[in-house]
Amino acid sequence: MKKKTLLSWSSGKDSAWALHLLRQDPTTDLVALFTVMNQKYNRVSMHATRLELLHRQAEEACLPIQLINIPDPCTNDQCDAIMREFVVQCTAKGIERIAFGDLFLEDVRRYRENQLSGTGIEPVFPLWNIPTAELAEQMLAGGVEAYVSSVDLKKLPARCAGRKWSRELLKEFPEGIDPCGENGELHTVVVGGPMFRKAIPIAVGEIVERDGFAYADIIPMN
Repeated sequence: MKKKTLLSWSSGKDSAWALHLLRQDPTTDLVALFTVMNQKYNRVSMHATRLELLHRQAEEACLPIQLINIPDPCTNDQCDAIMREFVVQCTAKGIERIAFGDLFLEDVRRYRENQLSGTGIEPVFPLWNIPTAELAEQMLAGGVEAYVSSVDLKKLPARCAGRKWSRELLKEFPEGIDPCGENGELHTVVVGGPMFRKAIPIAVGEIVERDGFAYADIIPMN
């Protein structure tokens, strides 16, 4: 029996590759995406993805998307309450699994598992513990197209923002930087790959520095 599954959609490469793998899983009935939005900026949290680009991604993935709006600033208690309410709604809709694109951070995984504990919804992690150098190569060889939408300036220079996530870019990373950015070094916006019907044309707009991060505006084109 296939299980009704939601995918946590960050708008970046990891969740996109998780989508690709879930579609190959005979036990998964992938019914929708959901994304956490920053209410203040009306963009995806951390990835800074424009709302219109998010909707284009969902359209090319042929899946509906649900937005979860989080205020800015937002306390942990506020965030937890909002997510608990979302999980209650999922349970009422018969959702059996929620999938996440996490790679290896144990504390993040435990947080997800604790959120779903006792709800009847199973957390699944299709990318879990794939070595990140290997995973990056799988994604690039598989045709994933993504752009760096934000970088942590303590770990990477601002010039990395707005760059295409590529083998060439990975070669420029200092030693110790995870190629997939799992330690928060960078976030991406996916614009093409086997999970989409067709690639989304984009332009790279303004790059701004704020609160220790450099953000590139990834703009969808017609």
